[in-house]
Amino acid sequence: MIKGSLSELTSETVIDNKINSGLNYLKNTNISELKDGKYVISDNMYVNIQTYTTKNDADYEAHRLYADIQYIISGEENIGVTDYSSCSTTKVYNEESDIEFLKGDGEYINLKEGEYLILYPEDAHKPSISVDKLNPAKVRKAVVKIKL
Repeated sequence: MIKGSLSELTSETVIDNKINSGLNYLKNTNISELKDGKYVISDNMYVNIQTYTTKNDADYEAHRLYADIQYIISGEENIGVTDYSSCSTTKVYNEESDIEFLKGDGEYINLKEGEYLILYPEDAHKPSISVDKLNPAKVRKAVVKIKL
């Protein structure tokens, strides 16, 4: 897992060629003008634009084929993160949608507008969690899915 801000991203920032391509797409595209939906970037990459209200809790999720770059366009949320190997399965892996649901204990990462969180297959994650449990917030987010 890697947290960062697009405003701090430079041409010298090197994480991985595929991840850098996803970050550059976010930085060089007027993402806030895209409507909610799925947009194909390349054969191995696409982005989902989503608008939703945060929730108090959820199961962790994990992917085997894709890494995520979760980028907050507007709003703020917490994302629970833990190591996949420390979790137990609640809903078995679905190959078609590349997702498995899990229970586990982890830490929460706060993500604000302009910030991203890179999540690899070993990073089980619980997105869309309210920062203030009494006041769910509206969030607009881009999730870049990168086939590894």
